[in-house]
Amino acid sequence: MQSVFLRLLKPGYRAWVMIWIISIFVLWEGLAWMLHLFMSPQQATSRLPYLHVVMESFFRYWSTLAEQGSVTFGNAAIGFTGGTLLGALLALLMSAAVWIERTLSPYVVSSQMVPVIGLAPIVYGIIHNAEWARIVMAAYVTFFPVIIHTLKGLKSASPQHLELMRAYGTSWRARYVKCLLPSALPGLFSGMKIAAPLAVTSSIVVELMGAPDGLGVLMVSSLYYGSAQAGMFWATIMLSMGIGLISYLFISLVERWLTPWQPEFRPKGGEQS
Repeated sequence: MQSVFLRLLKPGYRAWVMIWIISIFVLWEGLAWMLHLFMSPQQATSRLPYLHVVMESFFRYWSTLAEQGSVTFGNAAIGFTGGTLLGALLALLMSAAVWIERTLSPYVVSSQMVPVIGLAPIVYGIIHNAEWARIVMAAYVTFFPVIIHTLKGLKSASPQHLELMRAYGTSWRARYVKCLLPSALPGLFSGMKIAAPLAVTSSIVVELMGAPDGLGVLMVSSLYYGSAQAGMFWATIMLSMGIGLISYLFISLVERWLTPWQPEFRPKGGEQS
């Protein structure tokens, strides 16, 4: 059986990935070189340092980046898990009856009207605990996309299948387990893939407000030293992007494992399973 990674990274796809990485490297280095032509070294470095300088800082301060990154990721993961559970439960509740959906929908939508950058200092000021504030903000940005996509998946269940199950007198529990929940899983994973990077970003936003640790603290301290720590600043950004990307890929792999019936996961003609 082929591994999941071999299926995702076929020879042609791997070639395009390498071309994309090389293009990013050349473009970044070229832009940084152009800035150094028209600006002083300090000004150019503070705006866009060379990529090889960023990578050097990344490996030099790897232990610090890993330690602070684990703090950010840990709080984001807890909040993401809580927000996913809350969103899935609310979606199930809203799917039970139309009046429940119409009652809860205005509150769910209005809860997202406040931007994260404005809500983060309010939550941090109320809780006075950086760890819990990060968890709450990660849950806040998670539950809305999970609700929307899970509810859409629940509504996509085949009416014919549901009517047939009712005709045979199956219980509501059996209808959910055998029909509604399998229909909701693709939507649930779509919402989770959207929310996972947002959970990391929201945790970093809280850290920018004065948390004692985390990637946001490294960003602020790196900016304080200007061009001297520009490589560290960009390394922190790259790590935060990497955490979000890894979270997205991990959820995608779990989705492939739990929902193999989706068309994009079915083996194409000539492929081995």
